[in-house]
Amino acid sequence: MNREQLKKLERDLWAAADKLRANSDLKASEYSTPVLGLIFLKFADNKYRQHEAAIRQEYEKLKGTRREKRLEEVAIEKCGFFLQDYARYDYLLQLPEKENVAKAIRRAMASIEKSKPELLGVLPQEEYDRFTRSDKNKGIPKDLLKLFSDIPVDAAGDVFGQIYEYFLANFALSEGQGGGEFFTPRSVVKLMTEIIEPHGGKVYDPACGSGGMFVQSAEFIHQHQADKAADLDVYVCGTEKTLETVKLAKMNLAVNNLRGDIKQANTYYEDPLNAFGAFDYVMANPPFNVDDVTLDAVEKDPRFNTYGVPRNKTKAKVLICTES
Repeated sequence: MNREQLKKLERDLWAAADKLRANSDLKASEYSTPVLGLIFLKFADNKYRQHEAAIRQEYEKLKGTRREKRLEEVAIEKCGFFLQDYARYDYLLQLPEKENVAKAIRRAMASIEKSKPELLGVLPQEEYDRFTRSDKNKGIPKDLLKLFSDIPVDAAGDVFGQIYEYFLANFALSEGQGGGEFFTPRSVVKLMTEIIEPHGGKVYDPACGSGGMFVQSAEFIHQHQADKAADLDVYVCGTEKTLETVKLAKMNLAVNNLRGDIKQANTYYEDPLNAFGAFDYVMANPPFNVDDVTLDAVEKDPRFNTYGVPRNKTKAKVLICTES
């Protein structure tokens, strides 16, 4: 799929998905997470499908020997995912209209989490119950499954990464000012990445939102590494205060095949990653509109006071500095 084909696919998918929402009683904030979850599910199914023959071959090869493994173990080793039959995209797509499709999707998400502990509590589940609260909504899960089935079965992670980010950007626009809390425009992120020039190692974003800084860092590294086929030598870490956004960020890492760790925390007052001096690159687009940071809580923190804590009468205006 070339760039123009991908751009057209993004636009067509968004236009159709947004039209479905317009005919429902769902707000953009209620709609975004379950929709992004289905993009993730299609990504997981594509990846599993691409490795399925090798998984089956390895499983049969080891069956009955001393090295025998469960099919789930082989799958995780081969592609990082194991999908039960009832979690496969085609299974959900072909469910009869009378079935509770939202409930079936929720079950599929739970099974993927069970086989992949790093996603435990991340994938949307109860969010799909929103589609069952009104007759206006009940057909949307099936319509969305049909919509995302237009993503080619051979589409890889880079395609899904682009689509996921495109949807994030449009949901942020739909939510207005609140959308800026979880998404920084790609142009801003790209500029920051070009200035910092991360070339691998450990990258930290103390206000990571949905993880756009990590995706752009990985893209920068890929563009500048000599061997384009080599695995990226980068490990990304972040903190984000809103649980819903943490989940979006973790799904974002998964669809972009990035290794990392994201914690829910208010970075002004919490430091779950012991961040000071622990990373090769630190970059952030901090919440500049926050001006009521408690001075007593930050003035003894080396993350902030190493370079001096800016003061404004009784308020502390804390700047999270970038460093490399």
